[in-house]
Formats: sequence, structure tokens, C-alpha cells
Amino acid sequence: MRIATWNVNSIRTRVGRVVDWLVREDIDVLAMQEIKCKPEQFPVAEFERAGYQLEIHGLNQWNGVAFASRHEMTDVARGFDGMPGFGKAIVGQEHKQGTGPNELPLEARALGVTVGDLRLWSLYVPNGRSLEDPHYAYKLDWLLALRTNAEQWIAENPDLPLALMGDWNIAPTAADMADPSFVEGRSTHVSPDERSMFASFEQTLTDVVRPIVPEGFTFWDYKAGRFPKNEGMRIDFILGSPAFAGAVTGAEIARDERKGDGPSDHVPVVCDIDPSLLFASFEDEDDRPMIFG
Repeated sequence: MRIATWNVNSIRTRVGRVVDWLVREDIDVLAMQEIKCKPEQFPVAEFERAGYQLEIHGLNQWNGVAFASRHEMTDVARGFDGMPGFGKAIVGQEHKQGTGPNELPLEARALGVTVGDLRLWSLYVPNGRSLEDPHYAYKLDWLLALRTNAEQWIAENPDLPLALMGDWNIAPTAADMADPSFVEGRSTHVSPDERSMFASFEQTLTDVVRPIVPEGFTFWDYKAGRFPKNEGMRIDFILGSPAFAGAVTGAEIARDERKGDGPSDHVPVVCDIDPSLLFASFEDEDDRPMIFG
């Protein structure tokens, strides 16, 4: 079973590339970030023709997360408990986004689904913008709320095969950052507080990709020829609980998806799962939807 995450940077712009890659690489479940559309604007038909079901969480032309899966998805959660909001306070009116405990509008940054026995989250962590920007404090608060939830989920069910997947907007070590425009101590993504926060997740979760893929980046800025120079960063991760990590048999950073016409600035990150190691309840292989005949 192949599970992946990909910041697609506008699904309407890149639907052809995404669906082609899903089919070509035999991906079972894809977590997407930065879809940049509402559910009614999502190119559903192209995915359905390829045999994928969808769960979508998008509120406007910014942010947005989604799942495409060959298997049934249940227990859908749009956001997690205590997730803070950001932006201008909403006064005296109903708002479809809802508000966080800080009474600011919630953004479409987190989507949880259950597939078989797997509990999967597609996450688009706030960027932070700059160390002085309110978005930076929002980022740290958002991550703290996520970590609190993850710790609780695993404490309540130590055998839960949980994966937190997506664009974390943090390069956790010096080896994960080669973009010269980011400077430790002065830039987001590489600040001590962000790196400390990321490391705190690893008390209960494991980066399931790096042990198998010891080097490589997942993002290269469009500017300044960053990709040809390989001045990238590794900011897209699959963090798994012990039960999830124990079923991982392979992993890949799909660097070639940064090439060609109209690529996203991120590439897919993939892990292979052996469902028999999970005692998972997935559809029989013979019942899998046909892919393009």
C-alpha cells in the first residue's frame, strides 16, 4: 500500500500532473496541501475517473487540504481540537469558517480521515512569514495544539497507526536547508523555536522517510534558479506513530516531479506500508477500482 503527501500549489492548475502521477506510481492514498480552492471548485471528475474518492477542505483561494484515496475514508475531521485561528476577529456575525479558541477565523489547514485501520492527517502548517510577524506566533501556537492532540490520540490508543503528513514549513536540521535566503536565527523555517517544536513531536512520532532516504529536499523556490542549483529545503514530512512506523517497508522523495512544465514548487513524499503488519482492514486487491481500464 502506497501513501503519499504533496503540496500541489493549486490543484486546478496541476490536476493533470497529479492524477498522472497517482496512476503511474500506483498511489493508494494522497494527502494534498495548498489546493487553493473551495470543494465545489475542485476538479473531482478527473480523480474519480482514475478510481479515487475525495475528501476536501477548502474555504477560499488560499490554503486548503484534501485526500484522494482508492479506499473508503471515514471519521472525517476538518480541523483538530484547540486549533487556533488567524486574521481579523469576527464581530457580530455568523462565519462559515468558525473560530478557534483565540476567537479568530479558522483556516483550512488540517484534514483527518481513517482508511482501514490507519488514521491519516493532511496538514498545511502556517508559514510564519517572519520572526516578527504575528503569523510566526500563530504557527507555534498551531503546532502546539496539534502536538497536544497527537499525544492524546496516542495515549488513548498506543496501537493507533497514526500519520501526520504534509507541509510543515520547518527544516528541522542544517542538512534540511540549502536555500541561502534562509538564515538561522533570522529567518522562519530554521529558527530555534520552530526546530524545537518539530523535535518535540519526535517524542511520540517518527520521521518514517529519512531513515530510508538519507538525503534530498522536498521544496525548491521558483526564484533564482533554486532547483537547478539544488538550493532546496526538506519541509514535507510523514511522521508516524510506532504502529504506523513499524509497518513502513519503503520510502521515496519524488524529486523528478519538480521537473517539466508547470511543476509545483514541492514534490511528493511517499511511504510504502505492509497492511499485514497492521492487521488492517483494507479492501481485497481484487476489489480495487480499475485504473483507466
